[in-house]
Amino acid sequence: MTVLLSTILTLSLLGVFSAVILYFVAQKFKVEEDPRIDEVEKMLPGANCGGCGFAGCRGMADALVKQDDISALYCPVGGAESMKSVASYLGKVAPEKEPTVATVRCGGVCGKRPRTNEYNGTKSCAIAASFYVGETACAYGCLGYGDCVEACAFDAIKVNPETGIAEVDADKCTACGACVKACPKHIIELRKKWPKNRAVYVSCVSKDKGAVTMKACKAGCIGCGKCAKVCAFDAIKIEGGVAYIDSQKCKLCRKCVNECPTGAIVLKGMDPLPKEPKAPVAKPAEPKAEPAVKNESVNEQK
Repeated sequence: MTVLLSTILTLSLLGVFSAVILYFVAQKFKVEEDPRIDEVEKMLPGANCGGCGFAGCRGMADALVKQDDISALYCPVGGAESMKSVASYLGKVAPEKEPTVATVRCGGVCGKRPRTNEYNGTKSCAIAASFYVGETACAYGCLGYGDCVEACAFDAIKVNPETGIAEVDADKCTACGACVKACPKHIIELRKKWPKNRAVYVSCVSKDKGAVTMKACKAGCIGCGKCAKVCAFDAIKIEGGVAYIDSQKCKLCRKCVNECPTGAIVLKGMDPLPKEPKAPVAKPAEPKAEPAVKNESVNEQK
């Protein structure tokens, strides 16, 4: 009994002694944290999506408090209102940024991009892309297994079972960029968000030759350049054999939509321009008959 009591007493003293040492060590090496970080974190949406470039809202709040210039910091979920509140609290200038929305640049629906094989592996875009090009002949299109859906914390993107293509709900999208990072085919892009969810973009990223692209997908861009020729704002460039529309330069004039021979340019939220009737082809002029006076002059000479 004496041995048991002495053992308990010894362990208790060791525990108290260790606790005291740990307390003094913690006080000696503790890091003072600015109390404003907690307040700024409360002003942020708390999504912890990583769209700002930090692991979570706590990291973003820490950077906002410690950096004098916060022009490079922006919370896509909270948007301009959230950034203005934080800047007003910290006495800094709020960064200004146009709203953006995730855009899936692939128009290869089932009817236009026929399947050439069947994938029986794990339903993951990242895994499938590491093995081969996909179930179609297009090596650049949407695989449709939903990695972007799993990455989205706002239920803003779904894979349409009828088309097999991922579709973004612009009203729910916060432009956090999680789906952009999750897509192994790099077909999801953050583009300028127009009022009423209007948009004009090329729904193809294929860099194959025109003939190869059309064989794999009837909705692909063949890089003909007709859209670039009619654009008056220098918003369309042909890069790597595929057209690209700069959303910052585009004025939504819609002329390029009518010029695209394959329908690769998508128009949303607006009606297309009426197509101008083609000018009738002029008939070749008939050869004029020689005047009779010439024959008469020849007879007079004889």
